[in-house]
Amino acid sequence: MGSREIKSPEGGIKTPASLEEQYSDTNPRKKLGFYFIESDDRRTAFGRGYTGGTTPVNIHGKPIADLSKTGGWFAAFFIFGNEMAERMAYFGLSVNMVAFMFYVMHRPFSSSSNAVNNFLGISQASSVLGGFLADAYLGRYWTIAIFTTIYLAGLTGITLCATMDALKPNQDQCEQISLLLGNCEPAKSWQMLYLYSVLYLTGFGAAGIRPCVSSFGADQFDETSPDYKSHLDRFFNFFYLSVTIGAIIAFTAVVYIQMELGWGLAFGSLAIAMGLSNFVFFLGTPLYRHRLPGGSPLTRVAQVLVAAYRKRKASFSSSELIGLYEVPGKHSAIKGSRKINHTNEFRCLDKAALQLKEDGVDPSPWRLCTVTQVEEVKILLKLIPVPACTIMLSVVLTEYLTLSVQQAYTLNTHMGHLKLPVTCMPVFPGLSIFLILSLYYSTFVPLSRRITGHPHGASQLQRVGIGLAVSILSVAWAAIFERYRRNYAIKHDYEVSFLTAMPGLSAYWLLIQYCLIGIAEVFCIVGLLEFLYEEAPDAMKSIGSAYAALAGGLGCFIASILNSIIKSVTGSTEKPSWLSQNINTGRFDYFYWILTVLSVINFCIFLYSAHRYKYRAEQQTVTKIKEELIHG
Repeated sequence: MGSREIKSPEGGIKTPASLEEQYSDTNPRKKLGFYFIESDDRRTAFGRGYTGGTTPVNIHGKPIADLSKTGGWFAAFFIFGNEMAERMAYFGLSVNMVAFMFYVMHRPFSSSSNAVNNFLGISQASSVLGGFLADAYLGRYWTIAIFTTIYLAGLTGITLCATMDALKPNQDQCEQISLLLGNCEPAKSWQMLYLYSVLYLTGFGAAGIRPCVSSFGADQFDETSPDYKSHLDRFFNFFYLSVTIGAIIAFTAVVYIQMELGWGLAFGSLAIAMGLSNFVFFLGTPLYRHRLPGGSPLTRVAQVLVAAYRKRKASFSSSELIGLYEVPGKHSAIKGSRKINHTNEFRCLDKAALQLKEDGVDPSPWRLCTVTQVEEVKILLKLIPVPACTIMLSVVLTEYLTLSVQQAYTLNTHMGHLKLPVTCMPVFPGLSIFLILSLYYSTFVPLSRRITGHPHGASQLQRVGIGLAVSILSVAWAAIFERYRRNYAIKHDYEVSFLTAMPGLSAYWLLIQYCLIGIAEVFCIVGLLEFLYEEAPDAMKSIGSAYAALAGGLGCFIASILNSIIKSVTGSTEKPSWLSQNINTGRFDYFYWILTVLSVINFCIFLYSAHRYKYRAEQQTVTKIKEELIHG
């Protein structure tokens, strides 16, 4: 069959004694790459034949004849708009929905905050589903198209809730005092069910947008170009800049519309923005470059696990061993993926690729997997610690969205003669992000390049680490200031009036924690997105990007769980909890210190994980050198 194999040592190939020792089971540093084989006697996992790796295609799945007419920055800008509108809606809902539930639906702050946290969590954690569908069946373009339509439907439903009296409780005789005392007519159960349904439908719509937009935008650049790395680095910075612009609009223009024109037009503006972004996204369809979906990544992962378990008792030095299995040529058996070199981590999984004589000429993919398929699973496992360490940053960001708004209600938000709405305060992290991204290439990169010698100023993991370190400073300052704010409120007899602004204490002290967390976001999230896109397997780019969104979603859920635990442990009938609705009798400062300690522990874990991680490019270089030494 024209197969090319490296026989087992007992099969007649004579190897030096030193090599036999090196590859024996007793040597923990054996190199399984010595038993690497390629054979034609293999059907692909999906019956689709061999593919052209990551060759871009048009929307019909056909190769693009002239790449110069597609992709590049022009196509990427059509994609930026979709993410900008999604984040505009995301942040617009996150900052306004708590107030809407409190003032309009007459729900307490605590339950409103948890509902919004759950919305934030669903919109991010469900990204794994979107990433799976994109990589397995639909491709990134169609996944974005379908889920952005769902997102628009959810926003439309929220707008109806804010405009139709039948979907809201009676607003008559419901002044601020009545709200504080809980005397306003509460929303009926079916009204809250409707609101939760459309809110979570909106969150579910983000499932196909969040993991796919950044990857689809990065797909527009030519991997063979000498400027590819530079383009990719700049793309992810511009991508996060579009996210930031969406957030700034949400915290300013949308808040202004809400105050001047009402809730209906505020939420309606989010729906209109999403509708316009959908139109622009579809308008750019002829310009996009696509990657063919490689079949179900979960099926491939399951095949590796099952095959490794079935051969768990097989020995790497068995006389039945033919070698580690791979298909011949430059292309892998996985649609949309290049071959991946064998590595020595997670060696228990290598047994899934052990070809034994008993496997025959046409083995089941549930019994024998290619080296590339096994390496895909290894890569997914190796990536987990890095995004997992960003969960704590997401917890802090989620707490800021709700707790800092409660702080701002007690502070003077005047800037000269201009009074900023409390819900505008979260705009300042966005402004700091905008400033940092604007100065990133002109200031940070040249300065850090002198220190690190890295062409981009800092590696991806170094940027993530910088972000996590700055987030610790942010939450520590939040604890210090909150202690001062609380003591000031008690000293000046504002202990009961927790919705009354204290004219002698400016809300702009919050800018320090806001700006620090903005800087942390720039370095951590942008570095993480670039890291996951470059390190993820070719046919699992959306799954890789979904790791970042999943970490954000888990952070939102953990924030809700942590809030519930703190309220349960610290509250009683005799004393309010640390997270009391009356912020002046609660102890938000203690809670911020807990977040600080957790952030420090998380940062130490990240340092350990980053130190152990080896970039794929470095591993491939080392593998090539070793292969040359073995075969040379």
